[in-house]
Amino acid sequence: MTGAQKPLAGRTMIMSGGSRGIGLEIAKRAAADGANITLIAKTDVPHPKLPGTIHTAAAELETAGGTVLKYLGDVRDDEAVADAVRQTQERFGGIDMVVNNASAIDISPTEFLPMKKYDLMQDINCRGSFLLSKLSIPALKDSAQAGRNPHILTLSPPLNLDPKWAGMALGYTIAKYGMSLTTLGLSEELRKYGIGVNSLWPRTTIATAAVKNLLGGEEMVSTSRTPDIYADAAYLVLTSPAKDTTGNFFIDDEVLAAHGITDLDKYRVTPGDGPLTTDLFL
Repeated sequence: MTGAQKPLAGRTMIMSGGSRGIGLEIAKRAAADGANITLIAKTDVPHPKLPGTIHTAAAELETAGGTVLKYLGDVRDDEAVADAVRQTQERFGGIDMVVNNASAIDISPTEFLPMKKYDLMQDINCRGSFLLSKLSIPALKDSAQAGRNPHILTLSPPLNLDPKWAGMALGYTIAKYGMSLTTLGLSEELRKYGIGVNSLWPRTTIATAAVKNLLGGEEMVSTSRTPDIYADAAYLVLTSPAKDTTGNFFIDDEVLAAHGITDLDKYRVTPGDGPLTTDLFL
């Protein structure tokens, strides 16, 4: 394969989370091109309800064709994230892509949301995305100067000010919209350097352990799409020209449609034409 066919070959991605679910699929798509990938994840031993650890994820990425730096750490820890960024630059010579994937969810109404959970969502979702992006800016500027098409991609929704969403799950909405405000602000701040900064969100619920355990069980999983659709859309965003692709709140199926991919049947968990569950914030 030539570079044109594998545009992420030799490029370096740093991702928060990624030991399972959507993050892992996005990383695998980059690994298939031969990308270098740093995973900052804190799952060292298997969780009773959630499959996958940083070790199983790294093995999958290496099998897919990537080179992996495992960084066992917490995106809430400033020193750990700074160290992960430093180690990534030492190991791979730079950073070309930042993927803010780590996210905590609790959709309890305000009255019943423990402040500990509120803080967790703020610290991982909003602050974590801000921190990893901030610490990677010098390396991304170098990437832009070298013509390596740098991107920051954050897995967060469009800023939809319909009060329905904040009224349904205020703590979670604040945390996710904080991620999206990071996209809005950084896209403007970094535009002059040629760094692409975008958010990506799925049209439908995605079949992950989080959806199964925290949102709607098997029933919701059956009316979801697979993580592959998110990964394919993310790949298209990350391989788009950064100079012209910034400040967008992309939806996965719209990204695919813009590239001529309109038959989405293969992404359905349950084959057929039954209704799918639309994701939050849309």
